[in-house]
Amino acid sequence: MRDASSTRFIRFHLKTRHLVLLVELGRHASIVHAAEAAGLTQPGASKLIGELEHALGVALFERLPRGVVPTWYGEVLIRRAGAALAEMDAAHQEIMEGVAGIGGRVCVGSVLTPAASLVPQAVKLLKERSPRTQVAVSVDTSRTMVEQLRAGELDIVIGRILDPSAAAELEFEPLADEPQSLIVRADHPWLGGSDLRLEDLAGAAWVLPAAGRVRDRLMALFIGQGLEQPFDIVETISLPLVPRLLLDSDRIVPLPRELVQPALEAGTLAILPVEIDLRAAVYGIVTRRRHHLSPAAEAMLAALREAAGLVRAA
Repeated sequence: MRDASSTRFIRFHLKTRHLVLLVELGRHASIVHAAEAAGLTQPGASKLIGELEHALGVALFERLPRGVVPTWYGEVLIRRAGAALAEMDAAHQEIMEGVAGIGGRVCVGSVLTPAASLVPQAVKLLKERSPRTQVAVSVDTSRTMVEQLRAGELDIVIGRILDPSAAAELEFEPLADEPQSLIVRADHPWLGGSDLRLEDLAGAAWVLPAAGRVRDRLMALFIGQGLEQPFDIVETISLPLVPRLLLDSDRIVPLPRELVQPALEAGTLAILPVEIDLRAAVYGIVTRRRHHLSPAAEAMLAALREAAGLVRAA
């Protein structure tokens, strides 16, 4: 049940221009630039911020010589303002698509492994049933995409919830984890040996994702054996770039084998013969709790569940 003070704030204090200004302040961290982007004067923008701070009784921004920095309260309001505007944009888009007879639009974010298998299967199912539905798919890290989901920029994410503070806002349907193999070019000098050890790997050149479970787990293995951590690292999650980096060097990359299965079958890449317990946390379907998906997003969610074997085919 909504608190009475919250209802008063929404009905009597909050206006669309407040929301627009908050989103622009989150983007620009400058009242001058945010006001310009929102179509306001600087005094007008300052007045709107003052109205919000007075209504809520908290400071939303810390004023600095070269701009503003949101407080924790400000960060919450900026994120929620973005989600609110995204909802109204989605409503407008849904109505316009209905008028035009278009089947709607759904935005999906995915980490690498399901983007290579699960998502294409789900898109195929959706398109067979609703060819007019537009599907936008982005591939990124879980942390980035979950923030986009919370802000209303994505409808569904196939990934992981890494921030415990966000868990209360989200629904998570677990799917699978990602065991990692150590992938190298097919003529890598270490492929002929069977006695590879962890200390050999410590001195190797690597291709690694940004800080996260896989990289942290790999570094923990070296630290646990009293070894130096690898220092020659190229950091990327770009799947088109990784094979090129491997083919031009003796670098190693930890990846789920299904992501490079065609190259393994073609004989251009290979798996190092070394046992290493390296796997990412379980990924799953992430949606916003207490949020009503559009018909297009509901159809995509159903297709994802079917492709993942969570439900029987319709």
